[in-house]
Amino acid sequence: MAEDELLALYWTVSGPADVHVGREWSTFDWRDRCAHGARVGFRGMGLWHADIEHQLQTRTLADMKAIFDDVGLQYLQVEFLADFFVAAGQPERVQSDQRRQLLFETATAFDAHHIKVGNIPGTPCELGALTEAFAELCQDAARHTSAKVAYELMPFDVNVNTLDAALQVVQDAGAPNGGLAIDTWHMAKLGISPEDLRRIPLEHLTWVELSDGQFENLPDRVDETVNHRRLPGEGEFDLPAYIEVCKQIGYPGPWGVEVLSAELRKLPIDTEFDRAYETTAAQFRASVA
Repeated sequence: MAEDELLALYWTVSGPADVHVGREWSTFDWRDRCAHGARVGFRGMGLWHADIEHQLQTRTLADMKAIFDDVGLQYLQVEFLADFFVAAGQPERVQSDQRRQLLFETATAFDAHHIKVGNIPGTPCELGALTEAFAELCQDAARHTSAKVAYELMPFDVNVNTLDAALQVVQDAGAPNGGLAIDTWHMAKLGISPEDLRRIPLEHLTWVELSDGQFENLPDRVDETVNHRRLPGEGEFDLPAYIEVCKQIGYPGPWGVEVLSAELRKLPIDTEFDRAYETTAAQFRASVA
C-alpha cells in the first residue's frame, strides 16, 4: 500500500538545525535517524547537502549507505541544487557545480530515488535558458546515476511559480529522467488545487511531498515557510484530496513528509519520527475512506 512508502525528509526530522542559515547539519546522528525511521515504518530518508558534507568529515558515503541498509531502508531523497542555470563562471554557478558533484556522488552511492532541484534563492532566469539548463543537468545526471531529477515548483521561484511554467520546463527539456516535484504546501500557497494536478502527465510527476498549513499568509512568508508548516492533517489543506488525485493520475509513490516547523524541530528525535509518520499515514487512510 502507498502509505507504507513514506520518506522522512531531512527538515522534518533534522532536529534543532537552522534552515538555510547558520548550522544546517543535524545534531541527530545518521545512525539514529535511520533507526528511528525504520522503527516507525518509514521506507526511506532525505539528505540535505550540508548534512552530507558534515557527515563526510567522519564517515564515507559507503559507511552512510551501510547504516541505511542495515535497518532495511530503501529510498533516499538527495537535495538541494539551485543556481544550476546561472552563467558559467559566476560565483553562484561555481558553488552550484561543486554541490552538483556531491549530490551526484551521494545519489550514486545510495541508488537514490531522486535529486531535488529548484530555485530557493529566487534567482531570475529567462524560461528558455532555464529549460536548456535543466535539460543539460538531467543529461549530466544520467551519466552518473539512475536517480531522477525533480524540479520543485514553489512560490519563491521567480521563474517557475505556475503549473503552466513548470510543465513547460519539463516538457520542453524532454529529459526522460527529469520531472516535477510537487509539495502540497507550495501547491496550496500558489492556489493550485488538487484537481489542478490532473493536468500533469504521469511521466512528468516524479515526486510528491506532503505538508499542511494555513491558506492565509503570515506577514513574513519566508519565516512561515521554514518555521510554521504543520504536520499532515493538522492544518487547512486537503491532503487526502491531493493524495487521491495523485493516485488517480497513476503516481505509485513513494511519498515524502516535508514539514518545516520550528516547533517540530524542538521535539526529541523519537517524537519527531512518531508524529511525522502517524499523522501522514492517517491522510492515506482518509483518502480512501
